[in-house]
Amino acid sequence: MTGLPGYDLHTHSVHSDGTTRPSEIAAEAAALGLAGFALTDHDTVDGWAEAREAAHAHGIDFVPGIELTTMHNWKSRHLLGYGIDPEASELMAALVRVREARFDRARHMVDLLAVDYDITWESVVGESATISVGRPHIADALVVGGYFADRSAAFAEVLHPRSPYYAPTYALDTFDAIGLVRAAGGVAVLAHPVAERQSTPTPPESVREFARAGLVGIELEHPENRADWLPPLRAVAAELGLLVTGSSDYHGAGKPNRLGEHTTPQATVELLRAGVATPR
Repeated sequence: MTGLPGYDLHTHSVHSDGTTRPSEIAAEAAALGLAGFALTDHDTVDGWAEAREAAHAHGIDFVPGIELTTMHNWKSRHLLGYGIDPEASELMAALVRVREARFDRARHMVDLLAVDYDITWESVVGESATISVGRPHIADALVVGGYFADRSAAFAEVLHPRSPYYAPTYALDTFDAIGLVRAAGGVAVLAHPVAERQSTPTPPESVREFARAGLVGIELEHPENRADWLPPLRAVAAELGLLVTGSSDYHGAGKPNRLGEHTTPQATVELLRAGVATPR
């Protein structure tokens, strides 16, 4: 599931921590020959309408999605939800709480950084229309200020969890998040479970627990997954019959990940859609 054609099921726009508009992602996906793409901004569906319209205009498919930051056993686990009902009140209320907590955490981290760096809240938010402010936006301000070469360097030096400038934030419990996605008519997929930035891989037993709670897929084809950590998860995915997805986690200029770098076959996308309880 590396390369084109297919679907890129994990992308981010300016509505969270990406640097491009949903319509620009659609245009690039079409130019690359992708069959379709999913917009999975963090904790918001605000980009869906623009993405859907642009995808239609370019003659490609659009899969509505979202990325949720969750916690399990004190470890961050990212969850992708596809086909959720944007009017699902319980999920939307949970997302408001997550965004508000992230906003407060970002302001606190900026205050901590401002002691040693010439950074202000205004330099972080700028003219951004996003309602999902987070560490990537702080990283961008530090890059613009000339302190770091790129987002990755800023995260490695001052924005990581062991940094004195770091502040924790509220996150949904992984099991609760899976339940909320299912209740909203969607399907849940575990995102980049063995990403290089993680201190330890997601253990197979956790995947079994998530599957019992309703997880239907796992993102094993991802540019940040560690190859040496993948075999146990490939085995448990096969054991449980989980759908295996591929995607880029595209953030525009915010990450080196290239759109379409990893893709998901159309047959898998159709199976994901078959698990969506509400028509799309």
